[in-house]
Amino acid sequence: MGVRKDPVVAKERGTRARHRMSARSAPEPDEDLMRALYREHAGPLLAYVLRLVAGDRQRAEDVVQETLIRAWKNAGSLNRATGSVRPWLVTVARRIVIDGHRSRQARPQEVDPSPLEVIPAEDEIDKALWLMTLSDALDDLTPAHREVLVETYFKGRTVNEAAETLGIPSGTVRSRVFYALRSMKLALEERGVTA
Repeated sequence: MGVRKDPVVAKERGTRARHRMSARSAPEPDEDLMRALYREHAGPLLAYVLRLVAGDRQRAEDVVQETLIRAWKNAGSLNRATGSVRPWLVTVARRIVIDGHRSRQARPQEVDPSPLEVIPAEDEIDKALWLMTLSDALDDLTPAHREVLVETYFKGRTVNEAAETLGIPSGTVRSRVFYALRSMKLALEERGVTA
């Protein structure tokens, strides 16, 4: 199977070569050559690259654009080439995709912060206000009631353990806890806290 000629690109190459000889200017890529490359190869190249990037159209378009820019930068060597430039373009596009894949593997995975924005954060102000109100209500209790609540509720001791720590009978601890909770409930209600 022979190499297919790109008639549009070949015509542009001939025009460009004649123009270069007559103008005797430095070899600069020609806009007409780029248009011809785009017209002739962009569509098939995009279809090829889309398969390489699993259908990611934006990424595929970026790869095609980079490939055509490289073709533009290497227009001098493309002009000397014989046959179709499509194999060169396909090779360059494939290498760009491979390089992109390797660079993504070399750096840590980027994390999208949007799921974190929808998780409700605990409101520390409400917690602080609740602790201030609770502390204020505890101050309204008698010292005997306050110490049984601290031992049983805040330190997590059983009635018998609290009785032993405080040096009082366990029946007294039960009684004081009952009256302390009742007083605490009234003190909290006075401060606008309801159960």
